[in-house]
Amino acid sequence: MPQLRDSSNSGPTSRTLSVTPDTSFERIFGIETEYGLSVTGEKSATEGAKHGETKLDAARVASVMFEPVVAQSRSTNTYADNGSRLYLDVGAHPEYATAEARTVSDAVLLDAAGENLMAALAHGAERALQEREGEPDLRVHMYKNNADSQGHSFGCHENYLVRRSVSLRELEKCFIPFLVTRQIFAGAGTFRDGEYQISQRADFLDDTISSATTRSRPMINTRDEPHADSRLYRRLHVIVGDSNRSQRATWMKMMTAHLVLCMLEAQSRGEDYRLGVFAMNEPGFHMKKISRDLDFRYRIPLSGGVEVSAIQIQREYCDAAELFLQRHADELKPDMREDAAVCVQLWRRTLSQCEARDWTALASWVDWVAKYQLISGAVRRGASEAKGLQLDFAYHDIAHDTVFSALQSRGFVQALYSMDAVRRARHEAPRGTRAELRGEFLRLARQSPARWSADWTSLSAAPAQETRAVTAHILDPFSVEKTSEYEAVCAVLRGGRGEDPMLPLI
Repeated sequence: MPQLRDSSNSGPTSRTLSVTPDTSFERIFGIETEYGLSVTGEKSATEGAKHGETKLDAARVASVMFEPVVAQSRSTNTYADNGSRLYLDVGAHPEYATAEARTVSDAVLLDAAGENLMAALAHGAERALQEREGEPDLRVHMYKNNADSQGHSFGCHENYLVRRSVSLRELEKCFIPFLVTRQIFAGAGTFRDGEYQISQRADFLDDTISSATTRSRPMINTRDEPHADSRLYRRLHVIVGDSNRSQRATWMKMMTAHLVLCMLEAQSRGEDYRLGVFAMNEPGFHMKKISRDLDFRYRIPLSGGVEVSAIQIQREYCDAAELFLQRHADELKPDMREDAAVCVQLWRRTLSQCEARDWTALASWVDWVAKYQLISGAVRRGASEAKGLQLDFAYHDIAHDTVFSALQSRGFVQALYSMDAVRRARHEAPRGTRAELRGEFLRLARQSPARWSADWTSLSAAPAQETRAVTAHILDPFSVEKTSEYEAVCAVLRGGRGEDPMLPLI
């Protein structure tokens, strides 16, 4: 029976790991997405009140949704074939955490694969509930957004492996202003209390950097679980961003963040990109103001006394990123170097389009603009506030995707990846990280009666009739080396292959 663990820094000791500082700009990227659930079309929801019946709640729907997962892995906490983690989080939120990716492009593709997997599980739950409840009109809706109709917020968390040389103080001074203003192109938009806002998460964030996650949400969570050598790296857990439907928006919010983090690492080695001049007091207050400023006129008072707009701040970061590439382009791997150059070019063009209020151009990939045009057009045609709210949620519904998919099919919003590529990514781990090793291990494990367990940094297996397990540590996220202990673990799985293997359902 497989067991899943959520390890932090387990693995080889210092005797087997180098402590030489990593002076490269390579990074590991990951995206954790929490999804919302709801049900419509139940007759019992409208007819049952007088009989004391209640409509299906999210917990019941999530439980049915994860039945195929439990049948395969004996748990609601498992890993998919591509090395990504799939689990049921607190509050009946299905969650998908992408496998370790060496490029932002890989992370975005894995995120799209997770969206496709979640939609498939939702469709399966819908069919099962229709049959069990005897209600053919029942619909299961799954939302890739950040708030439900009751005002509860759930997140899209970005993860970046960052060198320890970058201090939390520098992150607060130099990285937080970037995150606060990044929403002008990375926000998913929301129609709330009769008002349209740029960011779904802005109203729910109180602090800048802290260990809290619920009562007082920070923009960066300091939970220090690098899933790597903790002396060299920290895992920067960014929880300020919105869940994007647009693949380009997801790519841009992470590529721009990557470049800013590269500059901070370079500054820790003695360079100066003057990012500290953007330090601001009460960034949470300013984030909320920017979210309500659809014309980008709000002026942010910086700690130095100057007042600037979100566009101006982003332009300065973009200029600094261009300087960084001039200095260090040769140190980046070719694929990341090419992505970085494309990012800076699009970043600069996007800010000019924001300044010119060129909504048509921005709507081709900026979620909040695409959705704003959709809702404002409906309002001009006489739609009610309730209809606007309905369109808001429908834009994020991945199970019954009638709105966003229509925008893509008509060419209004551009996708980065074909559906064939997304489906393949559900079963293929990204290249160049330890996810390759985990993916191979999982494929073998699901064809073997051996007992096995897995987490981010270790893999274990034991023959069905034995209690002692063989374990392989995979602490280095950049390594794809098949060590002798990794081969030993796989040998246990190969040696225990049975005639009736567990089929890879996910």
